[in-house]
Amino acid sequence: MDSDEVKAALGGPLAGNGQVSADGMWWQDYRETGLTCIYDRGMILVGVVVGAVEGPLVRVGEVELIGRVPSEVRAEIHEFARSEGAAVRVNWSGDPEVAAWGVSMGTGRERGLSAGGWLEQKDTVVTSVLLVGPELAHDPYATAPVLHWCDVRERGRNPGAWPVAPDHERPRWEWVPLERVGPLRFGMSPAEVAAALDGEVPAGRIGHFPFYWWGEDGQWHLNEDRFEKAGVSAHYWLHPDGVPRLGAVTSYGRTGPQVLHVGIPLVGVAPSALNAAVMQHVEDHDLGLRFCLSGAAVWDGLQLALGATRVGDASVSEATFYTADWEM
Repeated sequence: MDSDEVKAALGGPLAGNGQVSADGMWWQDYRETGLTCIYDRGMILVGVVVGAVEGPLVRVGEVELIGRVPSEVRAEIHEFARSEGAAVRVNWSGDPEVAAWGVSMGTGRERGLSAGGWLEQKDTVVTSVLLVGPELAHDPYATAPVLHWCDVRERGRNPGAWPVAPDHERPRWEWVPLERVGPLRFGMSPAEVAAALDGEVPAGRIGHFPFYWWGEDGQWHLNEDRFEKAGVSAHYWLHPDGVPRLGAVTSYGRTGPQVLHVGIPLVGVAPSALNAAVMQHVEDHDLGLRFCLSGAAVWDGLQLALGATRVGDASVSEATFYTADWEM
């Protein structure tokens, strides 16, 4: 199908975000249906992402794929694949992938009503799926159309396990807002960041070229270094002197250093418990409150963003600390 046929088949829903590349590949969100459609050159449909929360129910054989507990879906996929003689492998996120079906599983945070009656994200995750045709099924996330939608080449590949470091084994880092997080001072160069982390070599680097529609043209700019041993990511902005400078630090939920604020641990705890603790402290001390894009509550006026990272069927909190002029 082409994009016009897709829109007609979906009843003409309003589209959300989208992006086109220089070589004619395109992805487009159709928010009213919980779908993202991935197009190759000529606007030909080659992949469909079905959202974990808003997407329609999708079934392969007798296995319901969407909005379910990931470990349960994984077990059912393996059982059905054995009966069909199909091979199951693990994709980049640690979820099952079956080339014979064009199925690559994923997850998203579950949502539900809070005690106060508003919609909030839960600690649990539920299943989503990327569905592709035979031309991409051999390795969907390595193909150009899918990479244009979600480039995972520099992300840490998950083997299908989500170990979490116990709190007592995590280093304790002090956060001085606008100044530093542990040994990392805002404004450091990438070389200085690596030296402060005992010379650790980044496990992955994420960057960009100036204009995505020109492709790999112009000077490549470093955005992020991932340090697996330290359990942090260093985020950079390009200084006028041409050197990337540290503008933000993320402590990983599963393995990162523990950071406390007013005695509240920010990393590696259940997001709902952290949310409750923040809101209680704000209420007790008559402070301001704001909400991150993740839905997490944070103290107003602090250069802090709270998020969550997956732990199997659930999630734990992680924290990003940033400078005053950093845009989250």
